[in-house]
Amino acid sequence: MVSSGISGTAVPSIGADVEAALRAGPTLPRLVLGAQLRRLREAGRFSREAAGEVIRASHSKICRLELGRTGFKLRDVADLLDLYGVTDEAHRATLLELAERANTPGWWQAYADVVPDWLHGYLGAEQAASVIRTYEVQFVPGLLQTPDYARAVIRLGHGGARPRELDRRVELRGRRRQILGGPRPVQLWAVIDEAALRRPVGGADTMRGQLRHLIEISRRSHVTVQVLPFSAGGHAAAGGPVTLLRLPGDRLPDVVYLEQLTTAVYLDRPADTDPYWDVVNRLAVEAACPEESRRIIARIMAAL
Repeated sequence: MVSSGISGTAVPSIGADVEAALRAGPTLPRLVLGAQLRRLREAGRFSREAAGEVIRASHSKICRLELGRTGFKLRDVADLLDLYGVTDEAHRATLLELAERANTPGWWQAYADVVPDWLHGYLGAEQAASVIRTYEVQFVPGLLQTPDYARAVIRLGHGGARPRELDRRVELRGRRRQILGGPRPVQLWAVIDEAALRRPVGGADTMRGQLRHLIEISRRSHVTVQVLPFSAGGHAAAGGPVTLLRLPGDRLPDVVYLEQLTTAVYLDRPADTDPYWDVVNRLAVEAACPEESRRIIARIMAAL
């Protein structure tokens, strides 16, 4: 804890979540800054209405700012820090740097022609996540798809797309996969229903290449692939595919992402996300272990 400048008032120190946010962008900085501002406001016992008056905005905008759902004006952040009594120059500079990064376009925004508005939030969270847990029943998870398999999957949902559009969508999926490399790769844990592996999307050759890739990538220390075999019978994820994202640090909420045909649902309240953690944990117990999963994938590949 560090002093805010108000006698007797202490505010949270800059933690691991802020350090991680300064390496990422722009979703994580936005979420972290919003959480920092909320804690500062609560530490000073200011209402959202009082904070809104200072930046000439409604209390609902303060709520959106604190939830990381909108960008930040540097002037607004500076005015809020003045209200909250944050006088430490290093602390102020860090939070203002977060505000600048929160307003920096993410690389995926260059693909706005093929990315719907409702997907931007997920792409930002995916790129910032430290852990991703996912269950898929129909397709191999996007982060584990080969380019040929990805093209076949994308063509199913965009049958009328021109070649250039298909190329852009495949390229976008490839750039997303970069979080599996580098010095700080995401920890990815995927449970895949056997049905998704037996469905020869793109034809036998494409599927063989995809299955071979799954076996190879599952040997990386930060990638766990488990197959939920037919022999497991019924299972906990009766509602369909689900993805959970854990963001760096210990102050940001987990995010559950449920994709639908033309939109998606985002959940971040513990009362909503905890049941999904229970589901993916149960699936990991019911699914084959990683070594047996590789053997199952190899048998499916040999049968194609």
